[in-house]
Amino acid sequence: MGVSLKDVAQRAGVSMKTVSNVVNDYPYVSPATRERVQQAIKDLGYRPNLTARHLRKGRTGIIALAVPELGNPYFADLASAVIDAAAQHDHTVLLDHTAGLREKEVLVAQGFRAHIIDGLILSPIQLETEDLLARLDGPPLVLLGEREYDAPYDHIAIDNVAAARTAVQHLIALGRRRIAFLGARQESLRQPAHLRLRGWREEIRASGGTPDGSLVVATDGYDHRDGAAAMAYLLDRAEPPDAVFAYNDLIALGAMRVLFERGLRVPEDIAVVGFDDIEEGRYAAVSLTTVAPDKAAIARLAVDCLVERIDAGTPTAAFPRRILPGYTLVERESTIGRGTPAAHP
Repeated sequence: MGVSLKDVAQRAGVSMKTVSNVVNDYPYVSPATRERVQQAIKDLGYRPNLTARHLRKGRTGIIALAVPELGNPYFADLASAVIDAAAQHDHTVLLDHTAGLREKEVLVAQGFRAHIIDGLILSPIQLETEDLLARLDGPPLVLLGEREYDAPYDHIAIDNVAAARTAVQHLIALGRRRIAFLGARQESLRQPAHLRLRGWREEIRASGGTPDGSLVVATDGYDHRDGAAAMAYLLDRAEPPDAVFAYNDLIALGAMRVLFERGLRVPEDIAVVGFDDIEEGRYAAVSLTTVAPDKAAIARLAVDCLVERIDAGTPTAAFPRRILPGYTLVERESTIGRGTPAAHP
């Protein structure tokens, strides 16, 4: 038999209600009593019955996280951070994989599995504003990612335009002038790829240059092979770039592989910057300079916002919040050569 609330109460010499107040962190307990109860909990190895607690509140204690691609290291890192943040609120996380398909994102957003979750954190790729406005009911929702929506839900996303400008500014400061952008897309202008491309354009103009459209390469996807194909395309042109800013680290690493195969040096011949700060980039033969979103902050803010909506019983927000977590530019060998890495906000 496990240790019960009654056992703790007897050990501490208090009522079961007092033990419950301490376990639930209610403020109206004297410091001496709280300390006595906490010591009894420690001595007996008591563990609260979270399932019973959630059921008393009419909840399941489960929140869902839906992302486009769990195989992408960025989303794997993010999922891990969300799980850690949810645990601080005694919630379990159910992971869902949408493959970036609109039909799956709509299914998740409009209440799929609503009967077993208390709330949803969704990172959409193809979802449109009208899809969210058609969401008549369902559990509270918090949005992740850089697509912008005019919908009554809190949204957590870094400033992609500013982050891209930081990356390009770094390359310009190193004397690079023909800076390519790999990973452009043809979809909605609200896609993160368009926002990062916009930052590329703005920073080049701010430096007195003129953005060269021939240095912008669209890709079918966001993987190593896409970066390799894009880099090969640029190198076969008459005037190759002297630097590359890639939509993400996977594209950047694919590009660096092609540069190696063509006998070009990174960063001496072509400098490379990625985006996401995945582990593979840190341990590449030439470590990758990258924009590092604060994934822990993104996860914590998303979970905190969601739990706040769950506790308040308000699935939608009259004044939805747009929260911008921070990021850093982590300078490594792919732009500054061998030396001590540095990070700048």
